Amino acid sequence: MSAQNPLAHWLHRQLQDLLRYPGHALLLRGPSGLGQYELGLALARAWLCLQPTEQGACGQCASCHGVDVRTHADLRVLLPEALSLQLGWPLDEKTQGELEAGKRKPSQEIKVDAARDAVAFTQLSRSGGNTKVVLVYPAERMNTVTANTLLKTLEEPSGALRFILATDAADRLLPTLRSRCQGHTMVWPDESEALAWLAGQGLVGDLQSLRVLLAACGGRPADALEMAEQGGLQESAQRWQALPKAVARGEVSALSVFSPSRAIAALQKICHDVWCLQLGASPRYFAASDLPQAKSGAAALAALSVWSRDLAAQARHADHPFNAGLMFEVLVSRAQRALRAEPLPRP
Repeated sequence: MSAQNPLAHWLHRQLQDLLRYPGHALLLRGPSGLGQYELGLALARAWLCLQPTEQGACGQCASCHGVDVRTHADLRVLLPEALSLQLGWPLDEKTQGELEAGKRKPSQEIKVDAARDAVAFTQLSRSGGNTKVVLVYPAERMNTVTANTLLKTLEEPSGALRFILATDAADRLLPTLRSRCQGHTMVWPDESEALAWLAGQGLVGDLQSLRVLLAACGGRPADALEMAEQGGLQESAQRWQALPKAVARGEVSALSVFSPSRAIAALQKICHDVWCLQLGASPRYFAASDLPQAKSGAAALAALSVWSRDLAAQARHADHPFNAGLMFEVLVSRAQRALRAEPLPRP
């Protein structure tokens, strides 16, 4: 992170711990929204810094500037093309030309050509400093061929070289990759830290709206920030609070603001929280007053269980719906039946 965008407090504490890590390969793992990319980049910046401190990179030297402007010769960042464009990392001339010409869309995976380029990068001499760094994020976006391309170099790095693999889904990585890295589980911020960070991101609104979105994202502040930026803080909070009862009434339009995958994720959260209420536990993603009155008893729990499995199956194909509008209608209809404890028909 640059001096203009300092690390959040909970990430800075982890950075100081990881700076003492002696190994060459580190795996940052945890659910989305906890700052894996930001922490990984801050760690790479500190390792490459010419005048590092106990707090991390100095932020003033030529190395820090090179990382900030995405041109450091001793840093290679492997990202999906779509994410590279979003985060401001340059693409190679061939890829940039193809995308600008409209020949194809940016890839959502880390391509094998990028991995091969990274392996070639590791065999070059350092331009300065004490090490070179390869940062891979999200590491689960490597397919088997891409991952195996990096595997040998990850196992036996040449010269002074360090790897940082950052992931939101460590279970999707090859076991051979995981076994060659020292794992670090991301630390969750407490609510006060997360709310303070969100309030400092330029969001205009009230504290209660921040709490609603933070709860909607399971306490993950970066996801809450994205949610607020896409729909506005107060509008997103109000829409989220109204969602469960709108779905129970059969209002398909309540889901239309989401992508198919996010619509299914929202329904999974409704299912989870209704289930919690049925079992006498506190809901996690919604206030109890926001949830619809569902039937109780063994039949209701069985219906929620079937609905949960049904949503999990739908989630596997959510990014490629044949017809998104029709999909939303089916999702809402099945949600209504589950909340009424009625058997779900075969999809």
